[in-house]
Amino acid sequence: MEITSVNVRKISKDSSRMKGIASVLLDDSFAVHDIRIIEGDNGLFIAMPSRKTATGGYRDIAHPINPKTRAMFEKAILDAYATAEEPSEDEEVEE
Repeated sequence: MEITSVNVRKISKDSSRMKGIASVLLDDSFAVHDIRIIEGDNGLFIAMPSRKTATGGYRDIAHPINPKTRAMFEKAILDAYATAEEPSEDEEVEE
C-alpha cells in the first residue's frame, strides 16, 4: 500500500487544538477524508475519522491496524501540513 496523495487544509482558529484536516489517497484507488491534525502536549498528531456512539464515546471509522502503517500516515500528513498554505483571514473556520 502506498499513499499517493495527501491534501491538508489548515485551520486558523488559535484557541482550538485542531490545526487542520487531511484527506489521503491510497494507491490512487481509496480515499480517507476528515483525518484531524491535533496539537497535543507533545506536538502534532493525527486522529482518524470517527463517529459518536450511542453511549457517548467515539469509534474510529477507518484506522491503521499496525504501528508501521500509522507511522506512514502520520509522517505523510504532518509533512504535508508543514508545507500547506496558511488560511487567509477571510476564510471561514469549519469545525
